[in-house]
Amino acid sequence: MLLSLCNEVLRDYPFPDQCRIAAALGYQGLEVAPFTLGDDPMALTDADAAECKRIAEDHGLKITGLHWLLVAPEGLSITTDDKDLQAKTLSLIEHLISLCTVMDGSVLVHGSPAQRLLSHASSPEAARENAMDCFGRVASWAQAAGVTYCIEPLSPNQTDFINTVEEGAEIVTAVNSPAFKTMIDTASAGLAEKETVDALIRKWWPSGKIGHIQVNDTNQRAPGQGDNEFTPIFQALKDVGHDGIVAVEPFVYEPDGATTAAFAAGYIRGVMETLV
Repeated sequence: MLLSLCNEVLRDYPFPDQCRIAAALGYQGLEVAPFTLGDDPMALTDADAAECKRIAEDHGLKITGLHWLLVAPEGLSITTDDKDLQAKTLSLIEHLISLCTVMDGSVLVHGSPAQRLLSHASSPEAARENAMDCFGRVASWAQAAGVTYCIEPLSPNQTDFINTVEEGAEIVTAVNSPAFKTMIDTASAGLAEKETVDALIRKWWPSGKIGHIQVNDTNQRAPGQGDNEFTPIFQALKDVGHDGIVAVEPFVYEPDGATTAAFAAGYIRGVMETLV
């Protein structure tokens, strides 16, 4: 498995220093949040993306993909009835897919809970229809670009649309594209699912509908900094044959981002050594 660090953990550092620190801690990749590269990700150019790729590779890292896609600029939505706003949102997603390919990333994670609320439309049904229209277009762009676009189930305290892996899988089935999948975020799964995360992995990974995993504790800190047990999760990933990306995405950085990243890397290495 390739351990990737979500780069907003180190957002207080310039990108070259993010790469230097992540590599020194033993990460093999970075999963990039576009808002960390500029206030308006739409202004990022192919040259900017190529430079990020170069810097990462100079430190022995791979940019594995993008996430937190719609945080900036403010006000975006995939569920909105406003056609102009929907077009603006889709333009950014299409642009980010292009940037991801330039960075040589393989996955885009669509979380962005505030940008997919059902209240953005005249009715929940309309909001879902608007989102499905977006997903259909996005899937075609992702397939043409050779990347995987993953809709992320998030816990109900974050959003009211797509809270479980089963809900994500239903949308994947409806979109019916090899480039469009759902994923598992271990913190959200721990809060929203009836099954344990390792059971979810064993149930859904063989279906081909899961395209990615992010690991974090339900207390929003890094693996090992809370009460969640991650050995069964990594054992399940190994048992289903996952040898791809595992992204570390804590949201609380105590005492700071670099220390949090270091703790996560050390803890996960220890877990990996126990697997059978």
